[in-house]
Amino acid sequence: MNQDNDWAQAVAFHGHACVGLALGYRAGRLALTRLNSSRSPDEELIAIVETDNCALDALQVLTGCSMGKGNIFFRDYGKNVFTIGRRDTRQAVRIAVKTLDRILDAGFQDLRTRVMTGQGTEQDSQRFHELMAGETQRVLNASDEELFKIEEVELDFPVKARLFSSITCSVCGEQVMEPRARVRGGNPVCIPCSDEYPSRI
Repeated sequence: MNQDNDWAQAVAFHGHACVGLALGYRAGRLALTRLNSSRSPDEELIAIVETDNCALDALQVLTGCSMGKGNIFFRDYGKNVFTIGRRDTRQAVRIAVKTLDRILDAGFQDLRTRVMTGQGTEQDSQRFHELMAGETQRVLNASDEELFKIEEVELDFPVKARLFSSITCSVCGEQVMEPRARVRGGNPVCIPCSDEYPSRI
């Protein structure tokens, strides 16, 4: 894989370069190296991710794992942790982002906190965006050991994604995947429509 091209593709997919994207990029490259793998065209790799932040976009570009293919699994833990597994070899690596205090400039961290919590001024916001490029480069240039806690793990690989028939919701008329449908009054309904039945209280 061409590193410059991979990074450019990640930035293009995400829309801009930032520290979070750089972390996902580095985690994706590390996983592919540790697993001796290339990008997954189908479901050869799986990813279990514990956050839904910027890092995820780079990870998808690098590994080929995506929600649409059914080989990315989201656990809403709010942690920058990514477990990537390779089905054919049954190998998996868990990559957890360490605290970035030693990598990122302390002034940038404070500024970021003020801006992201709405406590910063317009000048703070402008300065934050000016500093982002340099801090992103710090992440791209740091060693794996500085950025991540890395563990080889045993993984219970989920079955490959299945295709299901669609049925028509009897309330809204929209298509719904059959195993997600509910039955109300003997008729199939989608989950949103199943919740619209009035309470008897």
